[in-house]
Amino acid sequence: MPDVIADPETDPRATYAVDPARVRALTARVVASGEPLTTHTPMTGAPLATLPTATAADVAVAVDRARAAQRRWVAVPVAERARRLLTLHDLVLTRQSELLDLVQLESGKARSHAFEEVADVAIVARYYARRGPAHLADEPHLGVFPVLTRSTEHHRPKGVVGIVSPWNYPLSLAVTDALPALVAGNAVVLRPDPQGSLTALAAVDLLVEAGFPADLVQVVLGGADTGAAVVERTDYVCFTGSTATGRAVAAAAGRRLVGASLELGGKNSVYVADDADLRRAVPGVLRACFASAGQLCVSAERLLLHERVADEFLGRFLEAVSAVRLSTGLHWDADMGSLVGPAQLERVLAHVDDAVAKGATVLAGGRARPDVGPYVVEPTVLAGVTSAMACRDEETFGPVVAVHRVADDDAAVALANDTEYGLNASVWTRDTRRGRALAARIEAGTVNVNEGYAAAWGSIGSPMGGMKASGLGRRHGREGILKYTEAQNVSVQGLVNVADLPGLRGASYARALTGALRAMRAARLP
Repeated sequence: MPDVIADPETDPRATYAVDPARVRALTARVVASGEPLTTHTPMTGAPLATLPTATAADVAVAVDRARAAQRRWVAVPVAERARRLLTLHDLVLTRQSELLDLVQLESGKARSHAFEEVADVAIVARYYARRGPAHLADEPHLGVFPVLTRSTEHHRPKGVVGIVSPWNYPLSLAVTDALPALVAGNAVVLRPDPQGSLTALAAVDLLVEAGFPADLVQVVLGGADTGAAVVERTDYVCFTGSTATGRAVAAAAGRRLVGASLELGGKNSVYVADDADLRRAVPGVLRACFASAGQLCVSAERLLLHERVADEFLGRFLEAVSAVRLSTGLHWDADMGSLVGPAQLERVLAHVDDAVAKGATVLAGGRARPDVGPYVVEPTVLAGVTSAMACRDEETFGPVVAVHRVADDDAAVALANDTEYGLNASVWTRDTRRGRALAARIEAGTVNVNEGYAAAWGSIGSPMGGMKASGLGRRHGREGILKYTEAQNVSVQGLVNVADLPGLRGASYARALTGALRAMRAARLP
């Protein structure tokens, strides 16, 4: 468990640090010959750990090791591969104290938001342990000649899956994409963001403890160059990050004709309809906007309020915003933590300053809080945001939401869809039939009715991903595991050859087959 050298909550001169011996233990298996990299904790801005980094040659070694391990792993029955996820499920819940500390130390988020990551890993592990084998089971299909042709669809592993994960969810997004890949018979080469490396390494340690072979999941540390090397050498790529980088990843995968799934940016809306239950909507929208300090791909940055309830909702909402407890401590008594670092702080404040300079009004927040932490910004609510302002269309990725009043459902849907992104949306209404109808009109991969993001995200049996510039492919559910496989059609023909029926050739063959096709049509065969 990482040792907290001192606690800034009680000693303002102190800083958090992870025991160097623990860092050495976590990095013992990584392939690394590059320059060391020092990471800093957003909690105080002080150095957190010095990590070994991988060169392109190191990535090649890691991929080779993973490939050798995968050849042995694929021979393990799928039921046994899946059962090991139940052991991981229990380990993650039992060892959550260390994981929560590391998530907070690397990302700066509040502990309650860090716990979402622990819960997510457990939920995904349980789902694919229980459902993974069924998703991968051989599927019989109707052959060209019923009875005579037996066609079976098999799902073969891709081989080595490359995962490039981001800093904002250092546990969840480093691990949960790997779990279905492993059940499907693949190996994984993971490049976590430098700011999430310790968390990812601790999680991979738990995978090994759960019974997964040590060489099966290789972790390579470093920045963009290391990530690019993973993309260039693996058999399938899973990337979570910005749309700009996602386009480059897709292009690189396309050149090699390997598949890729990409969860990218979002400019997500939450719509509070005129019949919404405000007692539920206010705390739900608060969480939708400010969980993980807004550093969440499915976070809401646009608040669409039906004009009939706008004033009442805002009165309640702004009161709730003003009561948000800010902290950078390793404890549960905080509602929101820190941004991840100086670049994110600069971006968020630039969006706020730009909006104010062009006429927007700050209804709440809008200030940095260095008294709480070096990269902490108050939860911020803006009104009067226009298309001339950067925060109207660009993803802020911070605790900033813009309020827009709308006259009716049509106006709300039009504004929700007026973006290049299409990741997540939220609709609040007492009439769930109305909510479903609105959801069907919103161009987003997930839409939550009377929830901000957790209902769709946590429903692991259903696919999750983006439309438009928010990405390609899906995680979770059947799609989330079959994307790591190649579908193979094996068809066995019995008794006679398809194009060589006894006594039938040329026109007589065509007439016989025509009759057979008409008979199958009449029998309503697919």
